[in-house]
Amino acid sequence: MSEDTMTIREMCDAFGVTPRTLRFYEAKELLFPIREGQKRLFTRRDRARLKLILRGKRFGFSLEEIRQLLDLYNVGDQQMTQFSKTYEIAQQRLSDMIRQREELTDAINDLQDQLRWGEKMLASLQQPKLAAG
Repeated sequence: MSEDTMTIREMCDAFGVTPRTLRFYEAKELLFPIREGQKRLFTRRDRARLKLILRGKRFGFSLEEIRQLLDLYNVGDQQMTQFSKTYEIAQQRLSDMIRQREELTDAINDLQDQLRWGEKMLASLQQPKLAAG
């Protein structure tokens, strides 16, 4: 094996993914390992792409968005189109995440209020039992 390629096991260990995940990304045309029979050898390009895929997934990008962004690498404008489009999508994703966080904060606060009310109700319902006992 060359130092420029990694086996599927080495990729799994290096990136904390399963072989199934790598095969899935290959099937979705996000990764293009060298095939030697049943053996897959991942190049530096595959490793760079996987790093970007995992980062994109962490940020909530869809696989289709990630694939489109990765495909812009070869446009021939020193990645200007790729960077611009990635920045645009990332800004929108950040706005979505902030909105979701605000909605989640509101839901958490509402649930905490309901639990406090529930505690008072439970305490008041238990008072007569204690007095009667």
